[in-house]
Amino acid sequence: MNASFEQLSGIIRKRRSVKPADMNGVSIDNGLVRQLLELADWAPTHARTEPWRFAVYEGKSKKRFCLDHAELYRAHTSSDKFMQGKYDKLKEQADTLSHIIVVYMKRTPGATIPVEEELAAVAAATQNLLLGAAALNIAALWSTGGMTHHPAMKTYLGMAPEDIVMGLLFLGYTDKPLPPAKRNIPLAEKIRWQ
Repeated sequence: MNASFEQLSGIIRKRRSVKPADMNGVSIDNGLVRQLLELADWAPTHARTEPWRFAVYEGKSKKRFCLDHAELYRAHTSSDKFMQGKYDKLKEQADTLSHIIVVYMKRTPGATIPVEEELAAVAAATQNLLLGAAALNIAALWSTGGMTHHPAMKTYLGMAPEDIVMGLLFLGYTDKPLPPAKRNIPLAEKIRWQ
């Protein structure tokens, strides 16, 4: 079998989601994060609209983002649904991870490309980044928790109404072993040979 395919296959199968609580607080060099963003930029995109955008938070800005995220949760959650533990978790996530990258889809003005194709392009860019992280032994989690999809997050980020937040990428390092690989549904049940 082709060595490049084997290497790529190994990286894809190695990729895991690692929660911020399992990260150790060690910082990733910004140069490595830039390299991951460069991989993301090579995603497929219909008509080369390149709709992926990334807001990168590290250091003090990462702590500020986590505090602001927690405050958005407090401000936009009714008292009967507000959970102090969730607020604290959002606020303290910065303590264990290195970088937060907000991934969003920037809709091309006057685009005739269906929005689903733009979302797929951003998801492909995100997967490129996650696979690069796995290759570099960087722990990562693509999260849609907290206020990620709330309109208040779009306002906070200064996004246009037609733009869409796709998630928060938490990056860091971990000392814990990665969980074993598993799939819940057998591949044969996902394929129809015609």
